[in-house]
Amino acid sequence: MTSFYRVYGLPTVSLRYFNIFGLRQDANSQYSAVLAKFITSMLQGEKPTIYGDGEQSRDFTYIDNVVAANLLAATQPEPQVAGQTFNIATGHRYSLNETFAILKELTEYAGDVEYAAARTGDVKHSLADIARAEAQLGYRPLVDFREGLRRTVAWYRSLAAATTKATSQ
Repeated sequence: MTSFYRVYGLPTVSLRYFNIFGLRQDANSQYSAVLAKFITSMLQGEKPTIYGDGEQSRDFTYIDNVVAANLLAATQPEPQVAGQTFNIATGHRYSLNETFAILKELTEYAGDVEYAAARTGDVKHSLADIARAEAQLGYRPLVDFREGLRRTVAWYRSLAAATTKATSQ
């Protein structure tokens, strides 16, 4: 985008999102995030699968943070942001084992996790530096990881309840 801006003068802003999660993710899609799969499995009483040892970590970003970042990027003065790229995340990372433990509590899941062979090419750790987004966009994560998980679990739980109600009528 920087090159496009420099060559053609079109004021562009690029946002690099890190591991977005939240409401309305399709847990059955091949592109869905691990959190959607974990939550739906755990709410159904099924074992979620972690590929590898579970110590791989991600900077998970709740969808409300992404929406806020988009609005900030769209409303900043052009000279401040044109041709720039900004990381949109929380600036904190959690391992899949830590994530499973938090979700176990939030979903009231009583089982364990199943470990499978690590996936070839899987990134071991992901952590965003959000300093530029903070300084130039005024970006600050509005929803932390645990609260985002709580909201997401509540949504999947309500979806399951609505589906159960609809099929029983």
